[in-house]
Amino acid sequence: MDYKAIAQQTVQEVLGYSQDTSGWKVVKISKKVTVSSKASRKFQGNLYRVEGIIPESTAKLSDFLYQPGNRLTWDKSLKVYNMIQRIDSDTVLCHTITQSFAMGSISPRDFIDLVNIKHYEGNMSIISSQSVDFPEFPPSSNYIRGYNHPCGFICSPLSENREYSKLVMFVQTEMRGKLSPSIIEKTMPSNLVSFILNAKDGIKAQKTSSGYGFHPNTLSSFQNKK
Repeated sequence: MDYKAIAQQTVQEVLGYSQDTSGWKVVKISKKVTVSSKASRKFQGNLYRVEGIIPESTAKLSDFLYQPGNRLTWDKSLKVYNMIQRIDSDTVLCHTITQSFAMGSISPRDFIDLVNIKHYEGNMSIISSQSVDFPEFPPSSNYIRGYNHPCGFICSPLSENREYSKLVMFVQTEMRGKLSPSIIEKTMPSNLVSFILNAKDGIKAQKTSSGYGFHPNTLSSFQNKK
């Protein structure tokens, strides 16, 4: 499987979502985070767009979101987040297991995602991800394996204050299993808002705690692993 080609295609799809201004419906606004949705072209579900302002420079924010080393310290939606193979310095395969949510009505899922980071002029960064098959890490009977259609974060500096970033996140997750679409549509917007708020809390924590262990502008968590 040509993982590099898949990664490049995923980046282009995420860029396309960011440039698509038609058909979005605002489904939730909370604590200065806006969630919009439209029907996905990839599966019988929704593509979500989440927008918020993060009090961190774009370079540090993109690295913060990309590295798995500290992810579990702030991302309350996950209980496992591991890199399982490095494709190149900017592209990795990750295995994640989610927490249950919707008061337990949605059980944990696991995912194998191809994750890539790409930097652009003007300090914009795109972190894209898409689920892929990885024969060395087959599904287990312990979890339903979900599937992330092209997803991603777009980080860009605010023109009025470059120490702050605009974060736009695109999510289209196929949970699989026997789930009512209405349960997902009812719970997903709140979970996406929580993700942004948890990221803000995580950044605040790494600024105030010298023992946090986050090193901006490095990819050491990936690059030191083979």
